[in-house]
Amino acid sequence: MVGKEEELTKEKYTPEFIFFLNGKKVELRDVQPETTLLQYLRQTSVGLTGTKLGCGEGGCGACTVMISQVEPDGLIHHRAINACLAPLCSVAGVSVTTIEGLGSTLTGLHPVQSRIASSHGSQCGFCTPGIVMALYAFLRENPKATPMQIEEAFDGNLCRCTGYRPILDAARTFACSDENEAHTHEFEGLSLTEKKSAEKTEKSAGGCGDCENNPDCCMNKTKREGTHCSSPVKYQPLDLKLEPIFPPFLLKQKPQSLCFRGDRVVWYRPLTLDGLYELRKVYPGAKLVVGNTEVGIEVKFRNIIYPVLISPLQVPELNTIKTTEHGIDIGSAVTLTRVKSFIEEQVATLPAHQTQTCKAILTQLKLFAGNQIRNAGCLGGNIATASPISDLNPVWVAVGVVLTVGSADGGIRKIPIEKFFLKYRVVDLNPSEVILSIHVPYTRPNEFVEAFKQSRRRDDDISIVCACFRLLVKDEVHPKKGHVLRVEDFGVGYGGMAVKAVSTPKTIEFLKGKIFDNEILEETYKYLAEDLPLPPGAPGGMIEYRRSLTTSFFFKFFLRVMQQKYPSNGTDLLHEVPPTQKSAASVFHRGVSRGEQHYKVANEDVAPVHQPIMHQSAEKQVTGEALYLDDIPNPQNGLFAAFVMSSKAHAKVLSVDPSKALEARGVVAFFGPKDIPGDNQIGPIFHDEELFASHVVPCMGYPLGIIVANTQQNALEASRLVDVKYEDLPTILTIDQAIEQNSYIPSFHHIIARGDLEEGFKGSDHVIEGEMRVGGQEHFYLETNQSFIVPGEGREVTVYASTQNPTKTQYVVAKILGIPANHVVVKVKRMGGGFGGKETRSIYVTSAAAVAAYHLRRPVRLVLDRDVDMVTSGYRHPFLGRYKVGFTKEGKVMALDLHLYADAGYSFDLSGGVMDRALFHSENAYNIPHIRVSGKLCKTNLPTNTAFRGFGGPQGMIICENWIEKIAFQLGVESDRIRELNFYKEGDFTHYRQQLVDCRLQRLWGEVKETSQFVERRDKIKKFNEENQWRKRGIAMIPTKFGMSFTIKAMNQAGALVHVYTDGTVLVTHGGTEMGQGLHTKVIQIAARALGVPVTSVHIAETATDKVANTTPTAASVQSDMNGMAVLNACEQIMEKLKPIREKHPNVSFKELVNIAYFERVNLSANGFYATPDVGYAFQDSGVGIGRPFNYFNYGAAVAEVELDALTGDHQILRVDILMDVGDSLNPAIDIGQVEGAFTQGIGWCLIEELVFFPNGYLFTRGPSTYKIPGFGDVPLDFRVNLLGDAPNSRAIHSSKGVGEPPLFLSASVFFAIRNAVRQARLSQGLPDSWFDFFSPATCERIRMSCEDRFTAQFKTPVTEKK
Repeated sequence: MVGKEEELTKEKYTPEFIFFLNGKKVELRDVQPETTLLQYLRQTSVGLTGTKLGCGEGGCGACTVMISQVEPDGLIHHRAINACLAPLCSVAGVSVTTIEGLGSTLTGLHPVQSRIASSHGSQCGFCTPGIVMALYAFLRENPKATPMQIEEAFDGNLCRCTGYRPILDAARTFACSDENEAHTHEFEGLSLTEKKSAEKTEKSAGGCGDCENNPDCCMNKTKREGTHCSSPVKYQPLDLKLEPIFPPFLLKQKPQSLCFRGDRVVWYRPLTLDGLYELRKVYPGAKLVVGNTEVGIEVKFRNIIYPVLISPLQVPELNTIKTTEHGIDIGSAVTLTRVKSFIEEQVATLPAHQTQTCKAILTQLKLFAGNQIRNAGCLGGNIATASPISDLNPVWVAVGVVLTVGSADGGIRKIPIEKFFLKYRVVDLNPSEVILSIHVPYTRPNEFVEAFKQSRRRDDDISIVCACFRLLVKDEVHPKKGHVLRVEDFGVGYGGMAVKAVSTPKTIEFLKGKIFDNEILEETYKYLAEDLPLPPGAPGGMIEYRRSLTTSFFFKFFLRVMQQKYPSNGTDLLHEVPPTQKSAASVFHRGVSRGEQHYKVANEDVAPVHQPIMHQSAEKQVTGEALYLDDIPNPQNGLFAAFVMSSKAHAKVLSVDPSKALEARGVVAFFGPKDIPGDNQIGPIFHDEELFASHVVPCMGYPLGIIVANTQQNALEASRLVDVKYEDLPTILTIDQAIEQNSYIPSFHHIIARGDLEEGFKGSDHVIEGEMRVGGQEHFYLETNQSFIVPGEGREVTVYASTQNPTKTQYVVAKILGIPANHVVVKVKRMGGGFGGKETRSIYVTSAAAVAAYHLRRPVRLVLDRDVDMVTSGYRHPFLGRYKVGFTKEGKVMALDLHLYADAGYSFDLSGGVMDRALFHSENAYNIPHIRVSGKLCKTNLPTNTAFRGFGGPQGMIICENWIEKIAFQLGVESDRIRELNFYKEGDFTHYRQQLVDCRLQRLWGEVKETSQFVERRDKIKKFNEENQWRKRGIAMIPTKFGMSFTIKAMNQAGALVHVYTDGTVLVTHGGTEMGQGLHTKVIQIAARALGVPVTSVHIAETATDKVANTTPTAASVQSDMNGMAVLNACEQIMEKLKPIREKHPNVSFKELVNIAYFERVNLSANGFYATPDVGYAFQDSGVGIGRPFNYFNYGAAVAEVELDALTGDHQILRVDILMDVGDSLNPAIDIGQVEGAFTQGIGWCLIEELVFFPNGYLFTRGPSTYKIPGFGDVPLDFRVNLLGDAPNSRAIHSSKGVGEPPLFLSASVFFAIRNAVRQARLSQGLPDSWFDFFSPATCERIRMSCEDRFTAQFKTPVTEKK
């Protein structure tokens, strides 16, 4: 390769470059081309750790930074990009701004930072810097953005905690007015927006913005007495004139030809087309890289090394976009964002008939990836990649674009796009050729172009099927039909239906010359089916769904054309689209979201408790100063580890040979089961797992050992070189297979029984039977499982872990290492989310790293990549419920016989507790006199499933609500009547014999039913459904009753340590961990009130096992209850000690008081403790258990309204009303955030998130590209959350209630609203009104295929063929 450089004569390349970082000049030389910008920023010598690694594939936005540069139009542009994908080499001549470049808690927060913090838009905070930077960059580039544009700017960011609403509220305060979307009020020198509506004024976490001047404001309207929206926030104004200017040095600097030679890769950046041609000639087949959005993923996840990379970013011919007489010529290196902006200008200025293709391109670009990817990725790269599911390639095929390619020897070639795609990811491009430009033709009069896409999630998701249709017609007068459209030309492109983007030649041939009306539809569908075959087992699955989309899309296109050519004015009834079918032609256009939050106003005399105080780490999180585990600087002798994982789902391990790995660069050691100094057999309850598999691997991804190296990348690459020999064993991958083969976790079969089932069924007028299946769910915390182990003197070990369970971690590490627990200290500063996923599974990561640190006597860091975390850490348990229910003719439930089966995975873990809670919640909110529920744990060869927010409760409750719906269907009544008839009442006993005290279920049900106008809206929905055949709406109302406490008695305890210092400040340590739920904030409020000091005087540094011992895991939503009481106990001890001194000195300040106490030798520290009284439950074989499982109950109810497209399964949530009983909230802002976050996570569980395993046990959905959690665009358009007032809880601290888990199940209201809409879609097709099974999650595929019609029937596979 060195010799080849002598052949490069066109340009002189230099190995050094300059860029600016947060306003400071940086000069680099001889950088490694494989180094990403994120890796550079986070390395110890740079130390900008505010930019986070969330996924490594540009799918979560945690790594977002802003780049500013002069683009080919001569203007300075500011773009948000993914630092995890951007090569460090690519920022030459660019100004980079990270979160640290905006503001800090020391110098002052930037307005973007302060508004997100004060709007309660940060919980765990791991995603927050990326969200701040995405908004900041967008505002810098678009200072006059509308509310809608701002909301859309977040499509490349994810948050798992907040539910997005408070972030959107904060972001919209920067919007300029738009006459169609908002009008503007001036408030505190800032433009704030308020949605135009005939309803109430928009309300948000910061008030509606004009709280002092607007009589209709949320703060001035009369609500329920004593309640209000969140307090108005006085924001710091944003003045872009005060923002840092683009470095003048970079304006003067001329670009240079660059070459960087790394250990394995060479990077070139030529400045001329001749230079590019020369490089392609010398290095034929070298990869061209613009945004690195494809190559970066291949390198990281497929372990592909490209020896030569060429960046054409400075080649003018590839970076221009211009118009010609016949169309638009787009340079191949032009970014998608620049393409979008240019085409928008074309649409705004050219005649409409010329820009039909432009509009179709914009349709697809709006849904193409996320904002950060569009800012970096280029058009030519997307075409050259030839992805069969590209959103844009079908457009190019349909409209007939022409590519211009060139090379040094071959000159220029023009290639029609239909001849360019040869086969799967193979194109007609010679090794030395370069795509120069793409010519997109203008459309002609009477030419129509429309594009369509269906994906699992609307924003930032790859398509399942996408299509584009182009139709040229001629107006004619037919003797019988009158004015008709004659097809002159027709073009089609489909993605997701073959190994490349394809056309439909038979369909095109059939349509040419035909009259374009209803009579050609059926024949067209037949030809489309012939053109687009999809055999069973085709890659991507969903065969029937994908094929039905091909014809559904064409039908939509047909309706759109007919609507444009035949306006509905009654002049041509033969061709006009009937009113009931018009909605089929439209797509969902999401408007600006809105929200309301209401809670009880607390009296000032109880402050700071019950006040909406900002999260105690919020300002650190929005500035990037909040430290997470991987932000801890790596010591000079620090090492990195990576798992060696099984590639088999179930197999004997014959041999493990690490020799090749040990020879790889930077590798220090390999450790396997024989290297464990203590006990390899572990588990949180039963020791039925091995840390490293010694003889048998029970699932794919199971750790066989770890590789330790000098860098994380070296460790990862070496881990793939370990040679493992297996002998396959039979696999069990589903609940049904486990039941069939009697594969259960041994010694577990719990039962709860009450009454006499036989008598109950005898007393019933009706008996129904059925089943309900509930899918699993990935936790998808933004910070993956990770640990950092530092050996101390002798056998001492300090563990820094991202765990919800420090004490269990301490004991397991001690067991693994064979040392006493008092030699292991576990510390947790904060977590970037947990949701139960770090209650036990995090311990295995820590233990593995501890083995390496123990042997090497050096610090070892083990940070799981997103795909490794998803493969190894377990999920929410999938469930199967089989029920038999007896009820009276009025709907009163008399008897329930329910059998629950949960997929436990390969081991016990916490599955027993999960099943127990499912059994406890299997009746949800209904009093059933005769009941028997039983649970079994299926043992499969999948990752062991574990705790997840709700802990089995949601699965039990959704199965319950399914049979409630079936009862209502059987009796022909509305389901809310059945629910109301069977509700628990005050004093009733549950099926596990616990009496309900302060049962507010009926009260809050009645309130939310009234305030949501449920009955009136249901009537309006009926009218809407009658008027729309292909769009359907549904509404549902769902309650929840959630038991609060650990059901194991010993776990209901907590400890705390409180120190008061002589300057009057307080240091609190307790046993709970902070993962975004606001636990530390609430504890600070409790301590501040108890000691009579401001919250600013109270600090919590971390959770540590050497401060508070024998802690319970932070779980079950009762940590504020328990740890708060322990802290209160400690504070009361201190105040009791100070009482005699206060009596002597009644007027001194607290600082003076504790100084006096110090000199009187009073101990200003206290160890607090709390044990929840009267809890603990023991199952008995008889089904009649002993004890009281719960301390109290949390109640809630929600109403959800949805609209779905029956032709595609696409849907949106129009409105959600939630009323939650949280007692007297300790912090209403935090509790509302927990309600919204849990509900949104539940939307993912019910609708979007689907775990897909291949038949060999391989997890397909292992990152944000394939596994979709709800995004900003998935939250309800109208999101209203109320906290029930005047509802004190006598069994918890300050009359409050826990809140983290109970609201999640209320998302089932969306699921059942969709079910109701599907039912209406079926009825509109003339199907009999019979019960149909509808399982969770309600994905777009499941929705569409349940809305049976002629399109689904065409491709329905016979049952025998499916088997």
